[in-house]
Amino acid sequence: MPHPILTLVDDLIFLAKIQQTAKQVGVILESVEPSSVKERATASSAHSIILDLNHRSGAALKVARAIKGDPATSHVRVMGFLSHVQTDLAAAAREAGCDDVLARSTFAQKLPQLLMKLAG
Repeated sequence: MPHPILTLVDDLIFLAKIQQTAKQVGVILESVEPSSVKERATASSAHSIILDLNHRSGAALKVARAIKGDPATSHVRVMGFLSHVQTDLAAAAREAGCDDVLARSTFAQKLPQLLMKLAG
């Protein structure tokens, strides 16, 4: 059975695309808010988080640092996406612990394969 993937995405149209694709490939998603990501990563069997690096909360990098900095959740794979022109943010995301940082267009193009990979 695949592990659920936690999603921290607030763009409802893009989130719907991720959810629809997940349903098509048989992957379970759980949407979370920044304040509950760490708790859900600890409490669930999730091995991955999809992180919108432009989340309206401004907490995306803080979330990545919190997940990767805690031995209880450091194994969780963090995949962030952003606009391809945000090179400074991409570097900051890698420094914060994101395992993968993808341009939003690449993320969308490879979504089925990425979801299956993240679900294990």
